[in-house]
Amino acid sequence: MIVLKAPQDKVLAVLQAVSGIVERRHTVPILANVLIRKTGGALQLTTSDLEVQIRTTADLGGDAGDFTTTVGARKLIDILRTMPADQTVSLESSGDGKLILKGGKSRFTLATLPAEDFPLVQEAAFGPAFSVPQKVLKDLLRQVSFAMAVQDIRYYLNGILFVAEGRQLSLVATDGHRMAMASATLEVEVPKQEVILPRKTVLELQRLLSDAGGEQQPQIEMQFAGNQARFTFGGMEFVTKLVEGKFPDYQRVVPRNHPNIVVLGRAPLLASLQRVAIMTTDKFKGVRLNIEPGTLRVASNNNEQEEAVDELDIDYGGESIEIGFNVTYLIDALSTLDDELLQMSLLDGNSSVLITRPGRDDFKYVLMPMRI
Repeated sequence: MIVLKAPQDKVLAVLQAVSGIVERRHTVPILANVLIRKTGGALQLTTSDLEVQIRTTADLGGDAGDFTTTVGARKLIDILRTMPADQTVSLESSGDGKLILKGGKSRFTLATLPAEDFPLVQEAAFGPAFSVPQKVLKDLLRQVSFAMAVQDIRYYLNGILFVAEGRQLSLVATDGHRMAMASATLEVEVPKQEVILPRKTVLELQRLLSDAGGEQQPQIEMQFAGNQARFTFGGMEFVTKLVEGKFPDYQRVVPRNHPNIVVLGRAPLLASLQRVAIMTTDKFKGVRLNIEPGTLRVASNNNEQEEAVDELDIDYGGESIEIGFNVTYLIDALSTLDDELLQMSLLDGNSSVLITRPGRDDFKYVLMPMRI
């Protein structure tokens, strides 16, 4: 039976869409495979790592009929990548439990594992669905994902908090040293839902979501259950386990009424930080910010007695403040934004700083100072 027959670029795109979560070597060998299910003329591809399951349905030609098997996902992708984009490739069942991939004068015989052994996620009873443009969610993820923890023992920090309530969707990420929060307005009212998406799911969504704008923006439909979330978009269904645990009270962390406000150009400050960061070391990424009326001085030094100082003219008439930060944490936030101006709200040299967009409250970045 010919399972599929289509141009290489079309087959490769469908496979790559579902294979981001697949590990090359897995303790459960079948999880390195993609589940191929042919029903009539429709071909369904499914991958899983027991935490996340991605499924897509595509029309890739071939014979009509029913057929299921699993085959190594990464190996299939590696082979397809070596073939010309416009070449027609076919995947056939050999009858002895193997699959044969053909393209031009090339032929590959691939081992399979039984489809019935593939562990599908048991889906929960999901709550009401709501939709947002894919571009909106992708932008929100971009604005906060850099602040997620990486393999923190506090497992609930290794992800992003989703809060949907009324007409607002807010995303929050923190690693204990900094916190990023971004929000967008929904077109429909939704009941309050609060879940923590795991880091791997966040990265995969960022990879797969479209950032197309315009009037006919592609949408993503979201549904949450007690321990699962389901996302449906672009012909794909994405089911993921949620992180269990209590996310920190992010509202309590946001500074209120800091009296010293600096509004300055994002790009000049980012360039200054990147210059001064050259004099920091891998072990110590500290920079000093001296904020005085009319001037912001950025400085760093290292244990080889080297020093960098950079000055920016600013419109500021408040009190003088000297404060230290991890320069990477500042660069991360500034690189994520694309605004011309940003606003820094400070209290003193020992309190956290709040970075926002001037006159807007849809992005908040809270950064703890460091001793220098």
